[in-house]
Amino acid sequence: MTLRQRLVNLPVGRKLLVAMLVLLSAVLIAANLVFISAAYWISRQSVAPQAMQSIAELIASPELSSSALASPESAQALLQRLQSYAPLRAAVIFDAEGNVLAQRSRGEDLKIPAHLHDLDGWRHSEFRANLLIELPQPEGPPGQLLLVASSELPGAFFTGTLTASLAILVVSLLCWGVVARQTRKLITKPIRRLEELSRRVTREENYALRARSRSTDEIGRLADAFNTMLSRIEAREQQLERARDDAQSALDQSETLAEQTRRSNRQLELEVQVRSKIEKKLTGFQNYLNNIIDSMPSALIAVDEDLQVTQWNAEATSLSGTALEDALNHSVLVAFAPLKPFVDQIRRAAEELEVERVERVTWFRGEMPRHYELTFYPLVGGGGRGVVIRIDDITERIGLEEIMVQSEKMRSVGSLAAGMAHEINNPLGAILHNAQNIRRRLSGDLERNREVAEQTGVRLDAVNLYLQAREIPQLLDGIQQSGRRAARIVSHMLSFSRLSNRQLAECDLAALIDQAVEIASSDFDLAEGFDFRALDLQRDFDPRLGRVPCIANELEQVLLNLLKNAAQAIHHQAEHAPGQIILRTRLNPPWAEIQVQDNGGGMPEHVRQRIFEPFYTTKEVGQGTGLGLSVSYFIITNNHKGQMEVHSRPGQGATFTLRLPLAAPRKATS
Repeated sequence: MTLRQRLVNLPVGRKLLVAMLVLLSAVLIAANLVFISAAYWISRQSVAPQAMQSIAELIASPELSSSALASPESAQALLQRLQSYAPLRAAVIFDAEGNVLAQRSRGEDLKIPAHLHDLDGWRHSEFRANLLIELPQPEGPPGQLLLVASSELPGAFFTGTLTASLAILVVSLLCWGVVARQTRKLITKPIRRLEELSRRVTREENYALRARSRSTDEIGRLADAFNTMLSRIEAREQQLERARDDAQSALDQSETLAEQTRRSNRQLELEVQVRSKIEKKLTGFQNYLNNIIDSMPSALIAVDEDLQVTQWNAEATSLSGTALEDALNHSVLVAFAPLKPFVDQIRRAAEELEVERVERVTWFRGEMPRHYELTFYPLVGGGGRGVVIRIDDITERIGLEEIMVQSEKMRSVGSLAAGMAHEINNPLGAILHNAQNIRRRLSGDLERNREVAEQTGVRLDAVNLYLQAREIPQLLDGIQQSGRRAARIVSHMLSFSRLSNRQLAECDLAALIDQAVEIASSDFDLAEGFDFRALDLQRDFDPRLGRVPCIANELEQVLLNLLKNAAQAIHHQAEHAPGQIILRTRLNPPWAEIQVQDNGGGMPEHVRQRIFEPFYTTKEVGQGTGLGLSVSYFIITNNHKGQMEVHSRPGQGATFTLRLPLAAPRKATS
């Protein structure tokens, strides 16, 4: 341990005593040094010069100076007499020429110059006090006496000084002892008592102890402050004990609450797990519902009472062209502009809570018109009133309804046709038979005719000449042609009304279509006033389509009817554009499709809706019976269990589509 650390660890009283002792020692040493320095300075500056001056004045008397300068021995004798003067360090007598005549020194040689001329330089470098005095002579120049004083103080001075210092030290120590005793009594002991009390308080943790204050100085105030601190600590300890008791009670309560909280947390965890599962199920169910809503063929739009969109499915996006993010929270009249005419019905559904319907509305989707049914359902929930708008595409349903209506017409007409055919067949047979008999009975080749002519005196050749002149054979030809035509109509009517019992066979549709085109090329030529072979026929056959079950001759009859109608539509159009017929086949499971498309004049909607009705025709009288397409429709829908439809707009031609099932039904009957 270093001295500094030892001093730092000393008690406060000892630190004060050591400080006082050090201070006393420093004062004594400083006082002695100052006293010695002052004595030395006074001795050099005052005592020694005054003594040397006195000696010099005695020696400078004419009697002593003349005797001293007489000879070196006299001079040496004079200096010998000065030997007893203790402060004198050296003495030198110079003669009249300035040479050293006699010299006397004590101690170490001072190396005084041998000539008076060099004495000035030596005196300037010598630190001892010196004095140069003239020694007059009665005759001749004076000599010189150099006195040099000693620089040391006499030993008695030091002895006296030391004795005085020791006496002062003893007295100082006695005073220091008295001060130390009082310091221990007044400072150290009270501090130790405070220290002992603090240790006892710390050891016993008894804050009721108090320090005794015997003075009003700093230590007394420190004791009072210590007592105040103990009082506050005691009060604080009591508060802490009360707080500890309260804390213990609170701890017990908190442990109870913690246990309850743990049980509650476990219950909450179970509830959270259950809720998480429920939320996952709800989320999955919501996604499932959204997928269902998005996958519905109907457009579903939910709006609030301000007609702001709150729900919008994929079909609504497809129908309106507005994306979901652009529709939500926007007005439905902006997101779906075609709904503007139905604002009153939407508001009425929300206000009166009644379902509103619009049976049929036609909107164009692309270039094709589509038919839609609108239904407005009232919606009441926590967020207020609203309306769910359902938009159903009923184009196919209307087409099916038209087909059903057409089928009903066909059935009713079929029943009528069956009765009419039987009623017409009897007189028609008689007409044709009688017309044939008239030709036979006017023929001269029959023996019976010649016999009757001879009996009646009539010449058959004259009768035939008359008939030829009156064009009776041509009239008979007309009767027979009309009869055969009526017979064909009746035949069509019967085939329309009768059930077919012919079997389906797999056929190559491409080959069947090519055969129908070849027949049409040889049949519909110059007799109809135009050349069918001059038309541009394009074939677009699907290579994936294989053999399809059908009745070849009936399907060929249908194709011939469609080709004839297409050629006539092209021939009668106002603009004589190059005629074109496109024949297509498509694999569209479960159907095999055949399309016959022309670039003729097309047909208006009211004509398209009635095109398959029996006896309905737009041709001039004598140009058609109106049974061709109806029979074709009957063959496809009844005999083949397929579908037949037409799409046409004025000025854009017509497209007939035949759909045949890819798999043959169990019974090919209708």
